[in-house]
Amino acid sequence: MAQKPIFTRYAYLGGPITQKCYEKDESSDDFDGNYFMSEYRAMPGLVIKPRSRIFHGHDWVYASEVQKAFGNPQPGDVVSLKDFKDRPLGTAIYNPASQIVARRISRRKQELDADFFQRRLDRALRLRESLGFEENNYRLVWSEADGLPGVVIDRYGDHFVLQTLTLAMDLKKSVIVESLTAMFPECVVVERNDSAIRKAEGLELTTGVLSGQWKGPFKITINGIRQEIDLLEGQKTGIYLDQLDNYAAVARLAEGKAVLDCFCNQGGFALHAAKGGAKSVLAVDISESAVAATKENAERNELAVEVQEANVFDFLKESEEAGRKFDLIVLDPPSFTKNRKGVGGAMRGYKEIHLRALKILNREGILSTYSCSHHISEREFFDVICDASVDAKRTLRLVETHSQRRDHPVIATLPETHYLKGYTFQTMGGF
Repeated sequence: MAQKPIFTRYAYLGGPITQKCYEKDESSDDFDGNYFMSEYRAMPGLVIKPRSRIFHGHDWVYASEVQKAFGNPQPGDVVSLKDFKDRPLGTAIYNPASQIVARRISRRKQELDADFFQRRLDRALRLRESLGFEENNYRLVWSEADGLPGVVIDRYGDHFVLQTLTLAMDLKKSVIVESLTAMFPECVVVERNDSAIRKAEGLELTTGVLSGQWKGPFKITINGIRQEIDLLEGQKTGIYLDQLDNYAAVARLAEGKAVLDCFCNQGGFALHAAKGGAKSVLAVDISESAVAATKENAERNELAVEVQEANVFDFLKESEEAGRKFDLIVLDPPSFTKNRKGVGGAMRGYKEIHLRALKILNREGILSTYSCSHHISEREFFDVICDASVDAKRTLRLVETHSQRRDHPVIATLPETHYLKGYTFQTMGGF
């Protein structure tokens, strides 16, 4: 007797759209036990225009890439995506108020239920645990890179900071918190949804405690350096976890050197340089609170760090005029642009700070420089440094390239997941 086809737990393999085109795939993290074509057709969705970025591996759909909507999708809905030949492209979260109207969450049919969030969080945790970090201070979830568009979760021991930067994920905030507390029963979950990115999704800015007992600021240890962080009132989601490896890299070069840390924030580079045996360390930032935090962190670790509140552009110019010199200069400014329209101004800003820094760098000195502007490409950033070196009449030898730490994974076809780029150069004498 002929075997009857099994019509449960299938994944689309391409080809003519019939039930026979489906095959069991229970191993996938996107596995859904109810993936019937009839259900897929019943889901509201979008038809995507030819040559859109999603056909090249990206997971975003812009408003200009939508050929038509069907089934009356509502803001925050989970929708199906189809190509212009009615072939499924997966499932996405939908928000017509945003320029990015859809963000794909799976190449299969998928609902935003508790099981989905538990699977995605489990997978994210397995990845971070495999990285072998000595301390439980890391980014647990990095948005699209972990299959949760708009969700960012930073971990500091038993404290977690949650951001939900897309409408659909914000509507599921309570489910995310329930999944997180199921994994870490004694944890404290704080929301820092005060990022301006939320405005593009039509969301209000808010902060607060979502779960557990918040007892105020607490101390953590990063690369052997003790710091106090305030997840409710402090800098964004705590500290710059993406820079932790780069702090250590600069510390290895700092011994015996006069170090200048520009845009120091809470003193990450300055503290590590001092711990690494720098002859002297000066940290500069325009923010009064950043200067105070750097001083407190230096005192807490008994490290000799001089801290100055100043506009870095003005400080570099005045240092040049005064003939002041340094052996190692770190440039780690905040993002100079939030959109492509501001790239021109950002490039001028980058050139100016590099030009001025190179002019006060000693012979065979070291320049370690970073950009977190994802609208500035690696090539653009590298080129503007080269342009500044030409104008400063300094020859640079590339020592090391830098990126975000591995707890901020990069997806090859999603360039937005790779935002931090950096280079360490040494000036060459005799040129």
